Amino acid sequence: MLQNLDRSQPYFLSLLRAISALVLFSYGTQKILHFPAAQSVPPVGSMSWIAGMLELVLGFCVLIGFKTRYAAFVLSGLMAFAYFIGHFPRGIYPAQNGGVAAILFCFIFLYIFAAGPGPVSVDAKMKSK
Repeated sequence: MLQNLDRSQPYFLSLLRAISALVLFSYGTQKILHFPAAQSVPPVGSMSWIAGMLELVLGFCVLIGFKTRYAAFVLSGLMAFAYFIGHFPRGIYPAQNGGVAAILFCFIFLYIFAAGPGPVSVDAKMKSK
């Protein structure tokens, strides 16, 4: 059974990449495309709006596995900045300052940067040609 899990590990990496990127991408669609509707949207050009553009564009790149390592590296840094700029000033504990998602995204995207996109990705298809 464990051998089957070992063989399927690259596919689970692709699944982790796609699901994590899809969730982050949805934050970008909310900030930039106003879908789903939010109570407030950031003004164009603000730090939150720029973060939303990165979540939208690079989140989509990671979702489909295109230029994954570059996009994941930038998104990891974005989430580190999001934590330290937006959450850490409210307190040291992530469960209390609302920064749990930012920390998880930061380290998931850092892992994807190191591990690559997995076999189910545009990058893998381009590499095999």
